[in-house]
Amino acid sequence: WREELRDPKHTEDSLMEPRRTWQGKLYKAGYLGMDWPSEWGGRGATEVEKSIFEEEMARADAPPILNVLRIGLLGPGLIHHGSEEQRRRFIPPMLSGEEIWCQGFSEPGAGSDLANVQTFAQRDGERWIINGHKVWTTLAHFATWMILLCRTDKGDKYRGLSYFVVPMKVRGVSVKPLVKM
Repeated sequence: WREELRDPKHTEDSLMEPRRTWQGKLYKAGYLGMDWPSEWGGRGATEVEKSIFEEEMARADAPPILNVLRIGLLGPGLIHHGSEEQRRRFIPPMLSGEEIWCQGFSEPGAGSDLANVQTFAQRDGERWIINGHKVWTTLAHFATWMILLCRTDKGDKYRGLSYFVVPMKVRGVSVKPLVKM
């Protein structure tokens, strides 16, 4: 991995499949979501055991996990608040790397100040209509799904936020790269 990572011919795109393969191997071996209940792909390990594993991964200079933030944020949320159907649908492909997730929190003009989120979600019968822009959505161009933070109550700056699971291949969602120098 070290040689591949440091080889100038490789790009983020060319390293995606080796990282996805690595994540799949970790998943099959039970090393992702370690502190989760076993029925949801975890080992039921302690926080200490999880920390030891993460320290050893860093020491070995192992490839970074593609869905590391989603495994840390979305996974526990689904386990504790999601429906049985949602857990069965989303957890296995998130852990295995089969589906890549991105995070839609930061916005132009607001950055990471979540109290200033302006993307608005409004209920329309059985569905939600979402309008707004997000930036710094790491891996968005590879993502199948986004966890999206939206304002659902314009009257309460601190409590009027909701968390959505949004497919990336839906009408109205577009991904544009931020060009770096």
